[in-house]
Amino acid sequence: MTIPFLNPGAQTPPLRSELLAAMTSVLDRGHFILGPEVSALEQEVAAFCGAGHGIGVNSGSDALTLALKSLGIGPGDEVITTPFTYIAPAESILQVGAKPVFADIDPRLFTIDAADVARRITPRTRAILPVHLFGQAAPLAELIPLCERHGLEMVEDCAQAIGATWNGRGLAGFGRVGCLSFYPTKNLGADGDGGMMLTGDAALAKRLRMLRVHGIERRYHHDLHGYNSRLDEMQAAILRVKLPRLRAWNDRRAEIAARYTAGLAGLPVETPVVGPGNTHVWHVYAILSDRRDALQKHLESTGVPTLVYYPVPLHLQKCNADGGWKEGDFPVAEAVSRRIQPLPMYPELTDVQVDHVIAAIRSFFG
Repeated sequence: MTIPFLNPGAQTPPLRSELLAAMTSVLDRGHFILGPEVSALEQEVAAFCGAGHGIGVNSGSDALTLALKSLGIGPGDEVITTPFTYIAPAESILQVGAKPVFADIDPRLFTIDAADVARRITPRTRAILPVHLFGQAAPLAELIPLCERHGLEMVEDCAQAIGATWNGRGLAGFGRVGCLSFYPTKNLGADGDGGMMLTGDAALAKRLRMLRVHGIERRYHHDLHGYNSRLDEMQAAILRVKLPRLRAWNDRRAEIAARYTAGLAGLPVETPVVGPGNTHVWHVYAILSDRRDALQKHLESTGVPTLVYYPVPLHLQKCNADGGWKEGDFPVAEAVSRRIQPLPMYPELTDVQVDHVIAAIRSFFG
């Protein structure tokens, strides 16, 4: 048996007729950028996440950049984020001219460590950019009071956590802006790129809409220096077909996660932990092993391809060499990067496939 590590195409066959009808409607209408499909999707995603306003953009990365820009963050400012995630948060901070400041992570939740965030706040700190990593919330119980006490903005990276909650409320509503990604492998994935910003602030929503279209409110009248970051109608139409299935897909991810955890009990691996008040939507299910590299080779030999999120923390990436960071600066993130092994996780996985992965891991440990 060979099990794809990622399989976004598996969603297409059961939705094919609806997807084709939605795409045909866009073609027949002839309105391809920021039209009625985008407007409807913005309202539907905002309602799903419990936010007031949705603003569709070209990607989750652009969502982060525009969110920071909308809050006036720029040269001379510092933004605290995690070194254990995809490059996008740090990249977005740099793109607005600010300085990324990393704080280490929790060794079991993998999200940013609020106590280390507190230690790194300076007079130049303008914002905290927590990543709700792998499908659950960063430590909002500590981060929200930190922001209030120091007068800091919060931009939430919710790219991996659409549908997740903390204390019963949807993520993306705790900071000034929450940012989503619709990259094809996300829990809600388009058939191309896409992203969205969510906010409860009507004035900020207006500014974000202007920033995504060259800073205009009226055509050819440019009030701001903006960007070209528009969500297209075709992707919005596809996402509107998929959105009503998202809760069921997230529920299936939770079933798979529970099956993995039960099946791996008793082995010398650490299975994921869910933080206080969190509901987890399991974008990634990752175990920790002191024998990660050998385990990875074994899995691949048994038909289970693997990827590692994330093999090199951001402070050690070549593109950040001029930041002055060195190995040992964020020891928890570095240790996790050496031990972490994600397993296949998407709602179309069958119980038979999940059990095959479990059996492969058990056989490795004898």
